Formats: sequence, C-alpha cells, structure tokens
Amino acid sequence: MGKKAALLITRKLSANTEVRAAHDYEALLNPQDRLYSADELLEKCQNVDAVLPCHSELFTAELVAQLPDRVRIIANHSVGIDHCDLSALREKGIVVTNTPDVLSDATVEIAMLLLLGAARRASEGDQMVRTGKWAHWSPSFMVGTQMTGKRIGIVGMGRVGQVMAKRARGFDMEVNYYNRNRLSPNQEQGAVYHDSIESLLSVSDFLSLHCPATPETTGFLTEEKIALLPDGAIVVNTARGALIDENALIGALKSGKIAGAGLDVYASEPGGNPEFATLDNVFLLPHIGSATFETRDAMGFRALDNLDAFFAGKEPGDRIA
Repeated sequence: MGKKAALLITRKLSANTEVRAAHDYEALLNPQDRLYSADELLEKCQNVDAVLPCHSELFTAELVAQLPDRVRIIANHSVGIDHCDLSALREKGIVVTNTPDVLSDATVEIAMLLLLGAARRASEGDQMVRTGKWAHWSPSFMVGTQMTGKRIGIVGMGRVGQVMAKRARGFDMEVNYYNRNRLSPNQEQGAVYHDSIESLLSVSDFLSLHCPATPETTGFLTEEKIALLPDGAIVVNTARGALIDENALIGALKSGKIAGAGLDVYASEPGGNPEFATLDNVFLLPHIGSATFETRDAMGFRALDNLDAFFAGKEPGDRIA
C-alpha cells in the first residue's frame, strides 16, 4: 500500500467528511475552525500534497506564486471559485476543482426564505415581537408584497437558477431569466428568456441572483440597472456579494424604489455591510445558503471524490483548472 497523500483541510468540515479524509489521507485538520491569515495558510501548505479549502481562503496570485511545488491540487469545498486566481494556479500547474450540483436545493431554500422574508417584512415583524413593541393590529398593519402570481427575474439559469425557477412555479410565479445561453425548451419549462439584463430587469417584480462573480458580473447591479426595475421590486442575492453595488442598493431601499431585499452574501465577509442592519426593509442572513447537514456532507464528499480521482491518476470530475 502506497504512502497516503498529505491533505490540508483549512476549516472544520462535517464530521463524516473529516472521518473519511483521516482514513484516506494524512489529513491536517482545523478543529478550532480558525480562519488562517495568508501567512499561516502559506506556512501550512509547505508540507502537503493537496489543499481542501473553502471560499474563506484566498489563493491570490501572490500566495500561489509562493506555494511549494509539492502542492498539486486545490479541491475547493464550494461551487464558487472567485477566491482562487485560476490563471496563477494554471501557470503553477496546480489542478483546481469545485463542488457543483450538491448544494442547489439548500441554496434555493435560503433564496425562497429571503424572498418571503423580504416581501412579507419578516425581519421587521420578528424584531417587533421580540422587543415587545407589538401593541396593536389593524388592516393596514405590516402590509407587505405578495409573491403569488408575480414575475420573478432570475439572473443565471445554471443548476441553482433552474431549481429556483422550479420552486417559484410553486407560487404560480411567471419565471423570466437571463443567461449567457438560452436553455433548451425542456430546461426552460415555460420560462421566458431575455437576451439582455436590461430587458429582464424591466419585468422583474422579484429579482434573484444566481450567477458567479466574474470580472464581467462584479458590481453589475448598479444604480442605473436598479432604476430599470419596477417600483417596489424585491431583490434577493444568494450568489456572491460582489454582484451588487451595495451603496446603490442601500440608496434604493431608503428611497422606496426597492421595497425590500433579502441578502445572504455581501461584498465584505464575514460581517457584511453594517448599513444594511439599520434598514427595516432588509432580511439578512450570514452566508448560510448551503448550511444543511446533508449538503455539508455532500460537499465534503464531492471534494474528496475529486481528490481520490486525482491521486488515482484519473481526471477529477469537477476540474475547472
């Protein structure tokens, strides 16, 4: 039996994932779940063959240039790879994988929670009850926006976007979408395709973001694009915080152009933008889109599957670089 490959796991993963990793690899775990600084991350990479990081670890060009030749694969515990400089990793000859497919349902559950929470003023109502400020009721009390029968615009109709469309149909919503390529009729399931973001925004009573953060999409929801939305629209983001110009969204929430927003991701994480917390019409969550027991196991196992394939001399199924 050959020597086990040394594997750095940068964060505390599910118990089942860590048991499997420890059985098959010389696994360096992080039981305290500390967020390593760039220097600490680099130091811990010195004597390993592979790294299993999360989106919280930044593999910048500068850090990648200093990685030892021994590191051969980065098997991400995430779908998004905006924390990795793929060009630098390719140049270094390091294989990169991610974990698609397995977190779509969990992420969409959170997206639907955010849609409902923002539309029906859940954050405001929760605080009212918790702080003992619920002192009256009338037909004009806490009136929100109804989802049923409304138009939802989905930006990014990949795996997660398609599940979002399926769930939205359960609320009898009219599904509209923008994607780099139009889907087949079988995948569309009656959804209306828009060949431009501007066209989509103009009909989106609810807007849900499901595209990756790339140089082309970073900051794409600007003041000018928000102005194209119907008055009183609801905006939800479970993809990446970098997609939204947060100052523009805050301004629209204050003016009433946007009736509410549901956010699970932010431009700065952890912590988020503290100004959102001052607004009653924002429903906030701390980046927990994929945080279910089932999905955490599935993500960890998917990352390990990619590592197993690589060290067996096979092509990892989820290779992206």
